[in-house]
Amino acid sequence: MRQLWKAKLAGQTLAATAAPISLQRVAFVGRVLGIDPSLRATGLALLEFSAGSAAPRILKSDTVRVPPRESSAQALAAIHRAVTAMIGHGGVRHVALEQSIFVQNHKTALILGSARGAAIAAVALLDIPVFEYPPLRVKEAVVGVGRASKEQVARTVRTLAGLDAILAWDEADAAAVALCHAYTYRAL
Repeated sequence: MRQLWKAKLAGQTLAATAAPISLQRVAFVGRVLGIDPSLRATGLALLEFSAGSAAPRILKSDTVRVPPRESSAQALAAIHRAVTAMIGHGGVRHVALEQSIFVQNHKTALILGSARGAAIAAVALLDIPVFEYPPLRVKEAVVGVGRASKEQVARTVRTLAGLDAILAWDEADAAAVALCHAYTYRAL
C-alpha cells in the first residue's frame, strides 16, 4: 500500500507500479484456539478450518471454572494451565482473544485484565501469534449483528459448526472469537 501512495505522489500510474493487489480473500486453513477470558469462567474452543470445507470443526471446548473460594492467583494459574493444555492438542496456528470491554468498575477491569494476561502469557511462551478482537466485531462477523445476545451467539455457533447441541455460553463465545478470526484474517 505504501508503494501505491509513493507512486501516486510521484505522478506515476498504478500500472507502472508493482503487480496488482488481489482483494479476494483466501480462506483461513488451520487450527485456531479461541479464548473468552474471565477470572472465574474462561471459555476455550479449539476449531479446525480445512481447505474446501465450508464448516469448521470444533475439536475441543471447555470452560475453566474456578470457585470463588480459590484465590485470584490460583484462578490465574488454572487459566494458564488450561490454555497450555488446550494448545497441547497440537497444530494450533493462531490464538484469538476477545478484547477487554469498557467497564465502569476499575476492580473488574483489573481482574479481567489479569485473566487475559494469564491466557496471553501461556500462548506467548509457546511463540504462537495472538490476535485480539472487540466483542462487537466478533458478533458482527459471526452473527451479523454487533449487539447480539449470548444466546444468539451460541445458536449461530451451533449452526455454523454443525453441532448437535448448543455449547455453554463461555465456550460459544470462545468459538465465536475463533470464527471471527478465521473469517476476517488476512495474511500479509
